[in-house]
Amino acid sequence: MHESVADYVAEHPKMAGVLFTALLLLTQAAPASANALASVAGP
Repeated sequence: MHESVADYVAEHPKMAGVLFTALLLLTQAAPASANALASVAGP
C-alpha cells in the first residue's frame, strides 16, 4: 500500500498527467454547473 500520493506518483510517473488533467476538468466543471443551476428571481 502507498503511504501518500507522492509515493504513488513517484512509482507511476504517467499518472501525474492523468491526475493533473482530472483536477483541471473538475475545476472547470464546478463553476459551469453552478452557473447552470443558478436561478434569478425577478421580472
